[in-house]
Amino acid sequence: MSDLDQVLVGHRVLVVEDDYLIAMLVTEWLEAAGAVVVGPAPTVEKALAFIETDVVDAAILDVNLGHGRTVYPVADKLSAIGVPYMFATGDVMMVIADAYKHQPRVEKPFSETAFIRALKKLTTSPSQLPVTVSPITAACREEAHEVVR
Repeated sequence: MSDLDQVLVGHRVLVVEDDYLIAMLVTEWLEAAGAVVVGPAPTVEKALAFIETDVVDAAILDVNLGHGRTVYPVADKLSAIGVPYMFATGDVMMVIADAYKHQPRVEKPFSETAFIRALKKLTTSPSQLPVTVSPITAACREEAHEVVR
């Protein structure tokens, strides 16, 4: 993956995935690309706790978190604070709820190259940034990044 080494340097990526092996593999790929991984979080509650206590620049969200639970509350929170995210799903037949169907997604199984390229595009695409992010919110996020650095 030499052409993708360190393409995510400076990005803090939240991983929400209930499958331990997939979470570890994705974590390894993100770290190899230079990202700092927040999580992984296997549940909505843990993901929301990470969002409250850590700086997050982007997120990868497994849609189905088991036991009939979906990741949509996390997606709602990320949207509200202006953090871009993409869905990862292994169920290609699953219908993504209407409110989220225009969000970027990768379908499992995905390759390391496809995954990192999709996340890089997400973190550099101005079209993924919500229009509702106020200058104050943007300034607060930048200040939080300075504290973390």
